Amino acid sequence: MISTLFGSQAQDRFSINAYADFAKYASANDSLKRSDVPPKVVFMGNSITEAWVNMRPSFFEDHGFIGRGIGGQVSHQMLLRFQADVIDLNPQVVVILAGTNDIAQNSGPVTIDQIMNNIEAMASLAKGNKIKVVLCSVLPAIGFPWFPEISPASLIITLNERIQQYAETNEFVYADYYSTMVDSKGGLKVPEYTSADDLVHPNANGYAVMEEVLLVTLKPLLD
Repeated sequence: MISTLFGSQAQDRFSINAYADFAKYASANDSLKRSDVPPKVVFMGNSITEAWVNMRPSFFEDHGFIGRGIGGQVSHQMLLRFQADVIDLNPQVVVILAGTNDIAQNSGPVTIDQIMNNIEAMASLAKGNKIKVVLCSVLPAIGFPWFPEISPASLIITLNERIQQYAETNEFVYADYYSTMVDSKGGLKVPEYTSADDLVHPNANGYAVMEEVLLVTLKPLLD
């Protein structure tokens, strides 16, 4: 019985590590900490953040920003790795973009309240460690190609209203990508900012718009 219990606990620990994907940035994080030069800004997110770094690396390199996005992740996975991938790096600012994959039910159905609990927990952890917080609007989406049964447009509006209200109430900064990038149906503009067979991930022009919004947002936090 004892060996079975410990075996189960060990498997659970392994499963949590794999689920959060602590290993993805472990080596890069170690190198940053050894350099004694903390990043100005860490971007916490999902595939939208991960692809941003890959598609437009100069934006990050030129400004001293680093990305910690992992494709497919929902907000509670980000919360699990927030200590390792943000707080331990001691940045001046964290930019949190989360919620798309929650609405897409990548880890099962969740409520807007549950998504907000995770976003609020990340923001509170950052504030408690003297890291300034930028909370981003979820990008518009009219559908998810990998889960076409879901109609996300109205849910994204509701979530963004909650994120903005929480940011204002707690004196965090809100970065509004949504208003600039949304089309008349509540989706990401095609072909300006995404392709017709994607609908979720920005193209290079989409990321350029996000960069314009974010640099204005970050300026007072970094000056």
